[in-house]
Amino acid sequence: MATKWWGWGDERRTFLLPDPQQFWAHVSGWLGELGVGQRIESLAEVVLPPSRLEAKALDALRAATDAESLTTGSADRIVHSLGKSYCDLVRIRRGEIPHATDAVIYPETEDQVAALLGAAAEQGIAVIPFGGGTSVLGGVEPLGAKPTITLDLTRMNRLLRLDPLSATATLEAGVLGPSLEQQLNAKGFTLGHFPQSFEYSSLGGWIATRSAGQNSTLYGKIEHRVESLRMAFPGGTIATPAVPAAAAGPDLNQIIAGSEGILGVITQATVRLAPLPRRCDYRGYLFPAFQPGVEAAREVMQSGLRPAVLRLSDEAETEVTLAMRAPPHGLMAAAEGLYLALRRIRLEGAALMIVGFDGEEDQVRSDWRRAQRILRRHQGSSLGHRPGRAWERSRFELPYLRDLLLDHTIMVDTVETAATWDRYLPLYHSVRDALAKAMDGRGLVMTHLSHAYSDGASLYCTFLARQAEGRELEQWQQAKIAVTDAIIRAGGALSHHHGIGSDHRPWMSQYVGAAGVRTLAALKQTFDPQGIMNPGKLTAADEDTSDVDV
Repeated sequence: MATKWWGWGDERRTFLLPDPQQFWAHVSGWLGELGVGQRIESLAEVVLPPSRLEAKALDALRAATDAESLTTGSADRIVHSLGKSYCDLVRIRRGEIPHATDAVIYPETEDQVAALLGAAAEQGIAVIPFGGGTSVLGGVEPLGAKPTITLDLTRMNRLLRLDPLSATATLEAGVLGPSLEQQLNAKGFTLGHFPQSFEYSSLGGWIATRSAGQNSTLYGKIEHRVESLRMAFPGGTIATPAVPAAAAGPDLNQIIAGSEGILGVITQATVRLAPLPRRCDYRGYLFPAFQPGVEAAREVMQSGLRPAVLRLSDEAETEVTLAMRAPPHGLMAAAEGLYLALRRIRLEGAALMIVGFDGEEDQVRSDWRRAQRILRRHQGSSLGHRPGRAWERSRFELPYLRDLLLDHTIMVDTVETAATWDRYLPLYHSVRDALAKAMDGRGLVMTHLSHAYSDGASLYCTFLARQAEGRELEQWQQAKIAVTDAIIRAGGALSHHHGIGSDHRPWMSQYVGAAGVRTLAALKQTFDPQGIMNPGKLTAADEDTSDVDV
């Protein structure tokens, strides 16, 4: 399968708009007249500097692994020098690679990874772990002055062991989502982890960034699924005990999870599994506004129910969702109109919720009976199974829509955070206001709740505006700074599930405090005293960042 170097995912796929004319008319109404984006035609138009790795360094790296697994070819270096953020796509479409990796290596075993780290440390070479390359926060871009190698771990993709009695599996960290689920499903299990990047992201990448799948309200974020880990670092390998729980000091699993490659390379993980659900029942509910939907979500979570999916779009996102659907015709249109009229459901200004339960037949039915009582109490009106099925079909498709928006000169990016219920709506308003002000009131901000807990929930915003021609990155940076400052002031999480990378790094000292920075610096010094692991990411602990823009 060939993937797009200039966009998201499979080059044969695009986002299919059921009614393109209707959709683009809505977008033009929100954002004004659209243009036609330009992009280079092929990777051959990207001019890369030659690799900075000298013959001695290349020989040392080749000696540490299969010589054929190392390449300094332009195509490999280009696609491993950027992730899939808005800024990454703007730059690659121009043919700009501001910081290029000097070689790409495809190790096949943990021993090879360890040997490569040893050789890199001896030669003073920076190392970036690379799974699916789906980072949206600058997590895989080479930064700093050192020559850099990128370790693509996707050849390390085997299921090493499955223990049906304990319901755990040990897998190599480079396995991508579809392959992971296919191997587990064949044994009657699931990890239950389905981020939007599921098709192109890896187990190691999920753990390194504390990813949240779209079903995390039931299954938990990825760090909750980890029983034990193995990580190679310059000078050794650390393996955490495979036990269900322990009281042996700070949890090393949780120290490694979220480390984003600055300590070492996650090579294996033993993860907790769940049985494949016999029934998945997802439905749509419409609320008169976002606030009563938030109250319903809070009560559902505090009632002890654990839906697999609880996703609430605000009024703006609901309007866009409705604009993207195929308009009903004939008898279907009449039936829908009659249903809405009888139920006194207004689509204008409404908030759409997708709720779903996974599990055994009897349990799912029981959970739905309890949930329905709560949703109705908060003025939720059932839309039946169609919205739930439509969401399931398209759950991994929206990144393809970003490509279409970029083709029409639209800035589109996301920001996500989380807060406790008492601060949730104030945070929501602060984020929206900050983005609207940063875009001079000429953009579109839409938001949803997508990961919920008994004490709070995540907040996920998508913001769009017409690109400022010639100032696309500066325009984005203005919005990014404004909204992140607003999140910190409102007491939200700096990131709920995308991680930190380089984009959020300027706020880390403010977020974790001076003692937190010292703690991370001490960990960095312990595992990576020469500062070769993924410089310029997560924390200010590394020194070699003289050319990093903040």
